[in-house]
Amino acid sequence: MDTALAALIPVALVLAATAAMELVAWASHKYVMHGFGWAWHRDHHEPHDGFLERNDRFALVGAGISITLFALGSPMIMGPHVWWPGTWLGLGVLVYGIIYTLIHDGLVHQRWFRWVPRRGYARRLVQAHRLHHATIGKEGGVSFGFVIARDPARLARELQAQHAAGLATLRGDSASRDVPEEI
Repeated sequence: MDTALAALIPVALVLAATAAMELVAWASHKYVMHGFGWAWHRDHHEPHDGFLERNDRFALVGAGISITLFALGSPMIMGPHVWWPGTWLGLGVLVYGIIYTLIHDGLVHQRWFRWVPRRGYARRLVQAHRLHHATIGKEGGVSFGFVIARDPARLARELQAQHAAGLATLRGDSASRDVPEEI
C-alpha cells in the first residue's frame, strides 16, 4: 500500500469517528438522557449552585468508550489480538469530547469562559440549545444535537406546535431568552 494512502486511513478514521459521534450524541441525548437516563440528566435542566452536575457522569461514559477503543488498539494491552482501528476511533471519540466540552459546556452553558456570540453559527448553536432548555421536564423538546444546530426559527415553531398539542410544557423563565420571537 502506498505510504501516503496508509497515512490517510488513520486520519479518515479519526474524522469519521468524530463526525459519527454527533449522531451518537444526538440519539443518546434524545433517547437515553431524556429517557431512562433522566435521573442523571435532570439537574442539567434545572438551576443549581454546584460546579458539577450529575449530568457530567455522561462525560465519564464517553471517556470510557474512548479508553476502551484505545485499549483495543493497543498491542501492549491486547497483544496479538490488537484491533488496529481502535486507537484511531478512540482518538475520534476523544476529539468529539473536546469539541463538546468547548462548545456545549463552554460556549452554550458558559461553564469555562464568558462569551455571548452576537452572530454567526456560534449564535445559532446557543439559540438552538436555549430552545432545547425552554421545556420543563423530559418530554417534548427540540435540538438534541450538540455541534450541529438547525435553524432556531424552525425549532421555535416546532416547539410551539409541541406545546399547542400538549406534548411539551414551556418554561416562563429566561431559559429561552435570546431566541426568535415565536417563543
